[in-house]
Amino acid sequence: MYQTIELSTLEQVMEIVCEQTYNANEKRHRSSFIYRGLAKSSYDLQTSLQRNCKHLSGKLESSTLRNFTKYAMTEDPTLTHSVWKQMMLGQHHGLPTRLLDWSYSPLTALHFATTENNLDKMDKHDCVVWKIDIEEIHKLLPQEYRDVLHEENARIFTVEILDKVADSLEDYDADMKNSAMVIIEPPSIDPRIINQYSYFSIIPSGMQNIEEFLNENTEHSVRYVIKKELRWRIRDMLDQMNINERIVYPGLDGLSEWLARHYFVKNE
Repeated sequence: MYQTIELSTLEQVMEIVCEQTYNANEKRHRSSFIYRGLAKSSYDLQTSLQRNCKHLSGKLESSTLRNFTKYAMTEDPTLTHSVWKQMMLGQHHGLPTRLLDWSYSPLTALHFATTENNLDKMDKHDCVVWKIDIEEIHKLLPQEYRDVLHEENARIFTVEILDKVADSLEDYDADMKNSAMVIIEPPSIDPRIINQYSYFSIIPSGMQNIEEFLNENTEHSVRYVIKKELRWRIRDMLDQMNINERIVYPGLDGLSEWLARHYFVKNE
């Protein structure tokens, strides 16, 4: 069962940032948590494919991937080699997919939680940061998937590792059903992925409610609700830490978005 914890002070928020577990074997502090920030606490954990294609997601997914790959071949001729590569490149460029974005960085998650298209609404509603445990999630995987991670001496899946056990959506869905999902690190195809410390969870078609899955199958998952009065304070703190649009979205678009917020005039 996941916890819901309300955060009303900056000190409580900083506990998330500093949360690490000591690994006695490595003699280092390592975290197995990943984070996802949402600008409104009312938002559900939902993939862009679920939002876009709704009840027809299962029927339309293969069509979106097929057509994306057909037209994107000029960018990467190897796309036909892996459905996971197609999906990740598509997600990166706005294609609706079954992938759910996460970050290894709690600061990045806080950035997305305190981002608003309309900055006048920054202090009008609470936001949320989700936390899940990669190791806990991967313990739910079929034995074959856990074995390949062990053979590769890896804590996280890559496209190449996942292709060894599931090279099609049909195989993956049959293996996962509605009781497991893979966490995967995408290839570094763009500085944005690197700067955001991106990870994806691959949601099987049988998993209609991600929050229900976490509630029934995990103990370490947490939904942090950040009170609206804190949002501007966190936002200013993140700027001082150099976690902002020009870092998260390298290039002129991110720079312009950051400057627009930097010079935003709040209402009296």
